Amino acid sequence: MRNLKNFWYTITIKNKISLFTGSVFFTILVAVFFDAILIRLFMIDVNDIMEDNSRCGEIITVIDKEKELFDQLINSATTENEDALKQAMSQTQSTIYAIPLDYSRLGENRYAQLFSLQSCYEVYCGYRDDVLTKDLPRSEYVSRLYAVYNMQNYMHTYAQRFIDLTLKDGNAKYNKLIPKVFAVPIVAVIMGIVLFSTVLEISRMMNKSITEPVLKLANASRRIAANDFYIDDIDSNSKDELGELIQAFNKMKYATGEYIGALEERKDALDKLHAKEVETLEAEKQLDAMNLELLKNQINPHFLFNTLNVIGGMANLEGATTTEQMIAALSSLFRYNLKHQEKEVLLSQELKVAADYMYLQKMRFGDRVTYTVDCKVNADNVMVPTFTLQPIIENCIIHGISPKVEGGAVSVEVCKTGDRLQISINDTGIGIKEKVLEEIRESLGGKKSDTVGIGMGNIFRRIKAMYADADMKIDSLESVGTTITIILPYRAGDDLYTRGE
Repeated sequence: MRNLKNFWYTITIKNKISLFTGSVFFTILVAVFFDAILIRLFMIDVNDIMEDNSRCGEIITVIDKEKELFDQLINSATTENEDALKQAMSQTQSTIYAIPLDYSRLGENRYAQLFSLQSCYEVYCGYRDDVLTKDLPRSEYVSRLYAVYNMQNYMHTYAQRFIDLTLKDGNAKYNKLIPKVFAVPIVAVIMGIVLFSTVLEISRMMNKSITEPVLKLANASRRIAANDFYIDDIDSNSKDELGELIQAFNKMKYATGEYIGALEERKDALDKLHAKEVETLEAEKQLDAMNLELLKNQINPHFLFNTLNVIGGMANLEGATTTEQMIAALSSLFRYNLKHQEKEVLLSQELKVAADYMYLQKMRFGDRVTYTVDCKVNADNVMVPTFTLQPIIENCIIHGISPKVEGGAVSVEVCKTGDRLQISINDTGIGIKEKVLEEIRESLGGKKSDTVGIGMGNIFRRIKAMYADADMKIDSLESVGTTITIILPYRAGDDLYTRGE
């Protein structure tokens, strides 16, 4: 049994499914085989015995009936009696010759009796026809009539012996069938129990090696999604694709937890730096660059992409199209974080990252969240600061839409006003209380530094560091929604390339 389990844990999932399917098919095949044996015993062998007995009984019946009608015709020569006798004679002939004279099938004794019966019947027919059709002298008529009566008795005797021998042979065959009749169901039950136990054991091993690890993986994923990275590793004895996936997941969980810890330590350091109030623009630029690098480097790219490829491949094999699309969107988000080292990117790239993020959120919230974009500029020819839209949209989801039972909508509107690019991110969430809104505005104005979250504060400081005339505004009504407006200089991509920037 231990060797079987070791073998089971080493084979691939495809082979496990094939083995399970084969065991079920073999079980069905064995059941059909035993059903065929029972059908042969009851429908063929027993039916042959019953059919032989029935044919023998018919011989006695037709001989006695012909004898009776023959007497009636001799005593009363009417047309009605003559027609009845002719019909009986026809039935007698067909019944006697209905059983084939086959020595291998009948055996020695039954063959002898049937041969004697048929031979006597042929002689009988000659005497009977002479009595019925020929105008014989009185003495010869009487002699042949008594001969007919005697041959009828002989045929009756031969038929009775044939019936007795048939019944005896039938009983002997039936007695031979009885052990098989009892043995076949017993063997079928034993085989059924063995095969059912085998299928049950394979099903149990499939549940232990496939279903349980997948459920553990899903539960761990939900805890990680809730920012709980310090959970126990998932155990798996399997060396198949699922085992490799679990090992990769454990490594990713550990690495992500380490990076989150580093992020928290860095956050503490940033809080201390903000408490001292950065005095120069160069220090702010360095701090922003450090925050940006931290966001980019918190996940090992090779490990992340390999792990996501494994998960995406598994989703594709299992036909989980939605899961595969979610993994592709998540990969796109991380790839964007890791790929772009420059401070500015095309607006279309920022909108693409925002769309990927909202796709994942729609998978989470379903119809509770809607997302629209109204871009009135050429997104492929406008430069904006990197990592601008997605953090703000994330704030809209977490602080605005998520607490609202009925959900809400997030929209992005982009337009050009003079030489300015205006980006408005709107949500129909719970809004911001007036007092809190005033504190946030004061924080953006530099009067306070502990009210605005890290993401929005970083964005505001970064755009102010990059463009002296950039601005960010927040408008909100409680229970109505919030609008965040970013105002940037309009920087077309073609112009930048022309100037060599």
